[in-house]
Amino acid sequence: MSETELDARGMLCPIPVIRTQDTVATLQAGDVLKVYCSDPGVVHDIPAWCRINGHKVISIDEGDEEILVIVEVGAD
Repeated sequence: MSETELDARGMLCPIPVIRTQDTVATLQAGDVLKVYCSDPGVVHDIPAWCRINGHKVISIDEGDEEILVIVEVGAD
């Protein structure tokens, strides 16, 4: 299992979701992706994308200026 970070701060949806999708495509099942965002839309958009594509949202941490979404990559 590996851990990867994605900086999507300053990007508006749907770009954080697209970048998440592109990064997940390079990872293996069980890997963890930490996505740092500033667009509050990711709180709904990334979990919806994960449900559709078989990945798991481990946590969402909403700070004042930053949101951290942690995703576990599911099997294809």
